[in-house]
Amino acid sequence: MDERPYHHGNLRRVILDAALEDIAEDGAAALSLRALARRAGVSHAAPAHHFGDRAGLLTAVATEGFSLLADALEAARTGSGTFLDVGLAYVQFAIDHPAHFAVMFEPSLYRPESEDVARERRRAARALYGSAGTMREGADATLTALAGWSLAHGFATLWRSGALPRHHDDPIATARAVALAAFRGPGGGVSAGATPRGRRKTSG
Repeated sequence: MDERPYHHGNLRRVILDAALEDIAEDGAAALSLRALARRAGVSHAAPAHHFGDRAGLLTAVATEGFSLLADALEAARTGSGTFLDVGLAYVQFAIDHPAHFAVMFEPSLYRPESEDVARERRRAARALYGSAGTMREGADATLTALAGWSLAHGFATLWRSGALPRHHDDPIATARAVALAAFRGPGGGVSAGATPRGRRKTSG
């Protein structure tokens, strides 16, 4: 067999990268461990040895995806701190990591009860929900986070599928314009991210 060269101890990464390529090209539903082994240039038993089965491999993909997403959202939150920029980081992640994105939100493909998946998913959620309080004074942070997540996820999904009309070729600029149009203050002015960081949400 014409094996793809790899460094000792790096076989798991080689298989995972090959899986990401397969998923990006043909979708997760078509993923086959035997075909994946051929693509990676390894023995047919190697994927099962490292991941157990197909669900185990896709669980690893989902875990890595949520970890990368959490990193991106945390970086955006640490930077500007605005909910808008965290949402745009979500869209950018979906564009940069299409295979991860395709698997993460299809829990029937993997083992969502995995402790690793749950840990990284919670970390991503904390970054997203934690930034929602920057939207505007008096807003319900949980509902705001759900609204923003729905907007970012829906936009990313529609953009990736080619379903959105392309006013221009910059998805982040388009996503920003869509978000600013969707989240407006009571007086009609855009308020996404306008509330200063550190302001406490009032009760009542």
